[in-house]
Amino acid sequence: MAQQAQSLFSRDLVIAAIKGSCVKLDPRTLVRNPVMFTTAVVATLSTALWFGTIAGSEPGKGLFQGQLVLWLWLTVLFGNFAEALAEGRGKAQAASLRATKAELMAKRMLGVGETYEIIPAGQLSVEEIVLVETGDLIPADGEVVWGVASVNEAAITGESAPVIREAGGDRSAVTAGTRVISDSIKVKITAGPGQGFLDRMIALVEGASRQKTPNEIALTILLVGLTIIFLIAVGTLPAFAHYAGGMIAVPVLVALFVTLIPTTISALLSAIGIAGMDRLVRFNVLAKSGRAVEAAGDVDTLLLDKTGTITIGDRQATAFITLPGISERELIEAARLASVADETPEGRSIVALAGEGAPAPAEAITIPFTAQTRVSGVDIGIRQLRKGAVDAVLRLLGDRANKDAVAALRRCTEDIARSGGTPLAVADGDRLLGAVHLKDVIKAGVRERFAELRRMGIRTVMITGDNQLTAAAIAAEAGVDDFLAEATPEQKLDLIRKEQAGGKLVAMCGDGTNDAPALAQSDVGVAMNTGTQAAREAGNMVDLDNDPTKLIEIVGLGKQLLMTRGSLTTFSIANDVAKYFAILPAIFVVLYPGLGVLNVMGLSSPDSAILSAIIFNALIIPALVPLALKGVKYRPASAGALLSRNLSIYGLGGLVAPFVGIKIIDMAVSGLGLA
Repeated sequence: MAQQAQSLFSRDLVIAAIKGSCVKLDPRTLVRNPVMFTTAVVATLSTALWFGTIAGSEPGKGLFQGQLVLWLWLTVLFGNFAEALAEGRGKAQAASLRATKAELMAKRMLGVGETYEIIPAGQLSVEEIVLVETGDLIPADGEVVWGVASVNEAAITGESAPVIREAGGDRSAVTAGTRVISDSIKVKITAGPGQGFLDRMIALVEGASRQKTPNEIALTILLVGLTIIFLIAVGTLPAFAHYAGGMIAVPVLVALFVTLIPTTISALLSAIGIAGMDRLVRFNVLAKSGRAVEAAGDVDTLLLDKTGTITIGDRQATAFITLPGISERELIEAARLASVADETPEGRSIVALAGEGAPAPAEAITIPFTAQTRVSGVDIGIRQLRKGAVDAVLRLLGDRANKDAVAALRRCTEDIARSGGTPLAVADGDRLLGAVHLKDVIKAGVRERFAELRRMGIRTVMITGDNQLTAAAIAAEAGVDDFLAEATPEQKLDLIRKEQAGGKLVAMCGDGTNDAPALAQSDVGVAMNTGTQAAREAGNMVDLDNDPTKLIEIVGLGKQLLMTRGSLTTFSIANDVAKYFAILPAIFVVLYPGLGVLNVMGLSSPDSAILSAIIFNALIIPALVPLALKGVKYRPASAGALLSRNLSIYGLGGLVAPFVGIKIIDMAVSGLGLA
């Protein structure tokens, strides 16, 4: 469930952003945005000239110059406001996240029996073991090393439904600030004070760790280049004026320069990037860098780990299949009793599917499941009931097994494997009874979401350690485009590198430790929050909802970020061109009367034209802040269609808006006698 977004212009956010706008006037901060820094420099120069004017022999000109100075500084402040407002939304969310960490206490195990001591969570060290019982908050990031419990992760995901965390496997990672709501677990601490997942999340949503993406850097270089070009263009105007027998005042040149340089997109550029990461957080996806968000917009290939990503993660028993001459009731009862000591999710699902039955006699000896034997069971007197992997059970029976029963079991298990399932054999002493069909359960809605990815031009590839038959069946059911079966970490890496060598951007979804190398190599590595610490560290995004199809939203938001930046850049450049042709004729009509025919807007006077243009230049920035923060709506379409839409809406709009806006402001300025 996406987190609730705070209102864009809520009172608290606006007040904080206004204060932040003033703080950002510090030159050490402004210099990171060369265009706005240049604007601040010329505003400072204009301020000095204005003081000189009102103190000199021509105080009558002070009103006009004072208005120019005011709107120049407002231009800088409005630019700072856009960035401060974007940062403020992240800081507000960080404050709520930080509140979940407040006053956390820990039950640190003392290593003697089950005794523990209660200490502040900040005193915990890596590798220490803590006990977390029902109702306790998990004090620090860690891995469950004992027990199984339901955990409420609403503090970080916004999702009220509890999740299961258990020792072993890919569902052992727990996060500080989440609450155990049933049972108890022991957690080994994996992150020291200030180093946990929640700490990094707080820093990231505050924007403290956000670096400019390559696209932003390239665009900044373009904007600096345009600024230099307009500086040269404006610098040549006094020479033309002198040649015509007149002169242009320095404040007018300064104002003209500021209206022509790309202040609009420069003011909004940083806010667009911050807002892109912020929108991902509101979809419960934590991006560790703006580069990852940007790359998501250009993804060509998506690799998905099967277990826990495409499937629910735990194989579930779905059917009991008997061998000839065996009753279903006998098979079900034997499978249930043989699974009583099997605490794996698969073993528990067999007991659930079998339903209630007679309990095992008190003298029964349970044989627990282990990774080495791959068999569990129960001994009741001389009767030995066993359930486990087919090869393990057959190896256990050896030559005692009936050859016809073995052949029938082989046929049965091959049918299960071809359907995408996993077979378990069940035996009673020397007798083979049948098989249990375990099935990887595909997550709801996965097939439809993969079809949507295909329409977006993204190729999906499932990666699994299963054999070819099982992998093919699950791939067909899930609706992926391709699959890699019996995959090792090295093969995953080779596949990613092959795709990247072909010029494609690759996204990888995974949750296990064996996925970590591939997550690190991919351009967009999305780790599931239920996954291991290694997977979460390797990915450059973490999906807090553990939904692999969330990549559709991630890709959409990445494309929205790129479209927003492109749309506002198009608007800004068209805006500057329009302002250039709107105000220059009004300025030079006195020197060159022939230019009057180009004054199509009929601006009242040169002073009014300059003042109206500088006011419009300042006001257009806050007018575009909502669009910069919310983003341009993304609709799946070809690159050509998106370019045409950009040019027709934002290009044409950028050309028309200054003519309309400057004319309206000119009428107000001349009507009020301000110029």
